[in-house]
Amino acid sequence: MNKRHSTLVALGLPVLIALAACGGGGENGETDGTDGGDGASFSAEATGAIDAWAFDNADDVGTARLEYAESALGELEVQLDPTAFDAQKFTTRMAGGDVPDVVQMDRRYVGTYAAQGLVQPLDQCFAAHEVDPDERWYPFVVDDVRWQDQVWATPQFYQPPAVLLNRDVMNAAGVSDEQVDTSDLEVLLPAVEAMYAESGGNPTTLGFDPQPTGQAPLWVLGMGGTLTDEEGAPTLDDPANVAALEHVKEIIDAQGGYAKYKSFADSFDFFGENNQFVADQVGSQVNAQWYPNVLSPYVDEVELGAVPFKDADGENFSVAGGTAFVIPVGAQNPDGACAWMVEVTSLEAWQAAGEARAATVEENQGVFTGIFTGSPEADQVIRDAHVVPSGNEAFDQVIQTYYEVVEYGQSFGASPVGQEITSELVNAMTAALLGDKTAEQALADAQATVMRAYENVTG
Repeated sequence: MNKRHSTLVALGLPVLIALAACGGGGENGETDGTDGGDGASFSAEATGAIDAWAFDNADDVGTARLEYAESALGELEVQLDPTAFDAQKFTTRMAGGDVPDVVQMDRRYVGTYAAQGLVQPLDQCFAAHEVDPDERWYPFVVDDVRWQDQVWATPQFYQPPAVLLNRDVMNAAGVSDEQVDTSDLEVLLPAVEAMYAESGGNPTTLGFDPQPTGQAPLWVLGMGGTLTDEEGAPTLDDPANVAALEHVKEIIDAQGGYAKYKSFADSFDFFGENNQFVADQVGSQVNAQWYPNVLSPYVDEVELGAVPFKDADGENFSVAGGTAFVIPVGAQNPDGACAWMVEVTSLEAWQAAGEARAATVEENQGVFTGIFTGSPEADQVIRDAHVVPSGNEAFDQVIQTYYEVVEYGQSFGASPVGQEITSELVNAMTAALLGDKTAEQALADAQATVMRAYENVTG
């Protein structure tokens, strides 16, 4: 009997350069994982047991998929560790040879572990199960885990960002949807200023919350910048990135500056009944697709809307964030791990998840906002089966907008230092917004830090 204790949640893994030579091959698929070659020779066999690690917070979507995979792989025993990922524990397990068969992580970190020889390429895994990654998943989702022409992980989820609107605040300020245009500050800033309110010099309503640190890669890529080159080397000092940070700084400075903005934004009851939309603390805000599900119980208390995030050219834009499964080098049952990862991301597993979520929504008298799986076929099947008019036209427009922006996805790009790129970009954004450094200097310093890590990894 499987031990089902998980949802499939994004968890980041740190760089483990010192472990690059630690792994050996599993008994069903030998590979040293360090030569960039074909790696393990997988079969379609799924027997024995696997240890899947870094899972926590079980929910209906995750549990339904796990139960489907259990029924599909009746001869495979899956032991799921429900604890959240811990870097020190992972280091200890890898060094001691207690290697999990499957680990879950943010897709932006997969290239890091591929370059370090800590995870196995999966092209032969997919071939053994007759899966074409570019057909099962959106191509830009696969690009997040493709490095040196190999695919290193099984993707799951793609929850695109868009701009959620609080029409109560907008209408009171006389602001239209067209004015919430992330590409054009000459249009956006007057709208922001019209919606912005303060008391005693401190914000009480933000006209537009760009979520500058949480969505830093979106702003950089959307405004024409880059995070990596074609080889995965960092490009944080790209001049276009400077323009992106300065673009965001103008938005924040129009609302009291970063220190006051952050203090106010940190006070939001983000998941509660007095959240920033119900409390009219924002007129508009960048949010990923999962957040409307949080707001669905309150649709009668606030009139919502949504518009796409627009890039520097005024075109709709999205980034393909999400999580993935990897098989570490040294896994004892890579064949079983491969089969399980393929099944838990299959169309049938997602259909089971859709049915489970629909039942939950009905029980709670809520609204089905969609499940954005990373697979275009699964997305469409779930939408056709379960996304129906809610009776609230404004909220239905929100759901429709997120479905529209999915197709505009762009990969973050796989890199041996993906985690460091994200971390240092956030540091640079913060320093620039605070005025501690110019955007150019902040990004130059970030680039220098990340390049040192890149050179250590690539040698």
